[in-house]
Order: sequence, then structure tokens, then C-alpha cells
Amino acid sequence: MDNRLFPARPILAVSAAVFRDGRVLLVRRARAPMIGHFSLPGGVVEVGETLAEAVARELMEEVGVGARIIAFNRHVEAIAHEGDRVRTHFVIASFVARWTAGEGRVSDEVGAIDWIDPHGAPPSPTTPGLSEILANAARIERLHA
Repeated sequence: MDNRLFPARPILAVSAAVFRDGRVLLVRRARAPMIGHFSLPGGVVEVGETLAEAVARELMEEVGVGARIIAFNRHVEAIAHEGDRVRTHFVIASFVARWTAGEGRVSDEVGAIDWIDPHGAPPSPTTPGLSEILANAARIERLHA
């Protein structure tokens, strides 16, 4: 994580709203940044990896779930400052996906998982903007039903 603090340039990451039987997968972060906050599963894109490959890898590594991307949702810019300096700067490509395999599990990056109703309030606390991201993802998922 240290190489992600005070970066020289933004760091590209991915996330996915994974839908299964009308519910969406949320994870509680077990690592900084935002430790203890609920969010979509995801992570940093590795060099030479497509965004779709990064989503698939991160879902399997973090929670043991397979999914098929059905659409792009939106991008998220997560920027945190410490004094005059930029402490973290992530640009996150967020996707909408449908579950294909795996029951979900915790890992060293994820302290808990929950399949929630995407139309209800997510558990608290959440990463910034999660409610709006989930609402848009639910609309997109319904359009691809």
C-alpha cells in the first residue's frame, strides 16, 4: 500500500456491482484506504491487463466470485489530501456484472461480504458516493434483464 500513498500520478482501478438473484454484492474493506467501509469489490489494474481482466481477477482474489460484465457504470475519482499534498488519487472504472460462480468469502482485503437489496440503504459506513453508484448500477442491470 505504501507505493499508493502520495502518488506521482493517478492510479487506475476497477470495481463491479455484481448482481445475483436481485441482490448486489458489497464488501467491507479490511485494508486502508477506507478500512471498515462498505464498498463494491475491486482493486488496482495491473500493467498489461485489460479492465475486464482486472475485474475478473479482483473479484476472484478478493471474494472468490466469478461474474460477467454486462455494462460500464461510471468512473469514480477518489482523491484524498493531507495538508497541501495529495495522499491518494484513484480513478476507478466501475462496471455492472452478473454473478456466474462462487459463494463469496472474506480475504485479507475483505473483512465481510453481504448481498444486499440494491434499492435499500447500504450498510454503514460506505465509501463516498456508493448509494448513487448502486442506484445507477441497478437501473443498468434492469435494462439488461
